[in-house]
Amino acid sequence: MKYDVTVIGSGPGGYVAALRCAQLGLKTALIEKYSTLGGTCLNVGCIPSKALLDSSEHFHNAVHTFTTHGIDIKGEVQVNLKQMIERKNGVIKQTCDGIDFLMKKNKVDVFKGIGSFVTKNTIKVSGEKEETIETDKVIIATGSKPSSLPGVEIDKKRVITSTEALNMTEVPKHLIVIGGGVIGLELGSVYARLGAKVTVVEYSGSIIPTMDGALGKELQRVLRKQGFEFNFNHKVKSATTKGKEVTVTAENDKGEMVEFKGDYCLVSVGRRPYTDGLSLENAGLKTDERGRIETDAHLETATKGIYAIGDVVKGAMLAHKAEEEGVFVAETIAGQKPHINYNLIPGVVYTWPEVAGVGATEEELKKNGVKYKMGSFPIRALGRARASMDIDGLVKVLADATTDEILGVHMIGPRAADMIAEAVVAMEFRASAEDVSRMSHAHPTYTEAMKEACLAATANRALHM
Repeated sequence: MKYDVTVIGSGPGGYVAALRCAQLGLKTALIEKYSTLGGTCLNVGCIPSKALLDSSEHFHNAVHTFTTHGIDIKGEVQVNLKQMIERKNGVIKQTCDGIDFLMKKNKVDVFKGIGSFVTKNTIKVSGEKEETIETDKVIIATGSKPSSLPGVEIDKKRVITSTEALNMTEVPKHLIVIGGGVIGLELGSVYARLGAKVTVVEYSGSIIPTMDGALGKELQRVLRKQGFEFNFNHKVKSATTKGKEVTVTAENDKGEMVEFKGDYCLVSVGRRPYTDGLSLENAGLKTDERGRIETDAHLETATKGIYAIGDVVKGAMLAHKAEEEGVFVAETIAGQKPHINYNLIPGVVYTWPEVAGVGATEEELKKNGVKYKMGSFPIRALGRARASMDIDGLVKVLADATTDEILGVHMIGPRAADMIAEAVVAMEFRASAEDVSRMSHAHPTYTEAMKEACLAATANRALHM
């Protein structure tokens, strides 16, 4: 079997790369070690977590806001976690089946098993049977796995990762979350809405520390209202289990040892590139100190003809970043001249309210000595927000002090994950804050906050505050 391109890994980066290669007329193979396509994102990441977030939000609203909306429920509203998990699994199956369909439609040959290099042009697939593929080009898209900490042993029962958190058989009474980043806050939100006490233990001084500081502060305020407890500047030393109790020991900023006790502990301290079993050395490749594969500007590795994308290379570990890279490499192999603007890949946190940002943060602009102006607008000033009872949050626009070009947009509010696309489009076309402020935004909508924030940035003249 001889292929023009072989893709190892079928996550968002891998399967999109395979589809684009096939669209461009390249004979393409896709290798996946698990029984279903879609990688972490579709099976144990983005898709299932959003399914549970949506289900838990429905429950939370039934308990807390339905009466205000004039919806009375007779009897106690109860969580049916088994059904919630079954619905989530149904969403996963539909999505993964869709990827199977796309592979067949585009005539991509799928191999199930572990792909490893024999040489740079020969790939062995170790599955139910062992097969060998000859290939001209290879795209490594094997993704990442959850990281842990020294002294913390993940038993997958009481001390768990995001994978196990998506398949709980009971709602925790007290969930301790190690790490105040995206994954910990999203899954913490799921179980907080269902009635769990959630305690976050974070090494740094804030949650979502890589995003604009205003977003972390506002999200912290909102999550506290939802019952979260936060412990910052705590270095976790251990997590031990005795029966049904987990004890997390951490050192605070005063050098004191403190303990947190709960029935479950979610370890969410980031992810690490996953290249196990690839036999990279047989292709003349090695990883850096963080386990990543080094690439050039074209995402080609040190071995000509072998490319790497997604979580195994530098940059944010985001599904949509991997997808962009998959298309980029496919088109590069086909002789086209694609581009990726890494500065304009948005980041999102799917709590409620949602959090999203793109471009430079205010902290980055200050650090780099960039002169800027800022405009912000509170979500509570929107008629649409008052109508839906989603009044927490803000939209913040950062623009160049001289040219008025938009340099960064950061928002927390209802549907921020969708609203951030307007900012990406504007910044791709190098729009000024005034440009956006003069565009008609439908009323009443949440996106009016973007227009108002741009008005505030342009001439401090927001209309509705």
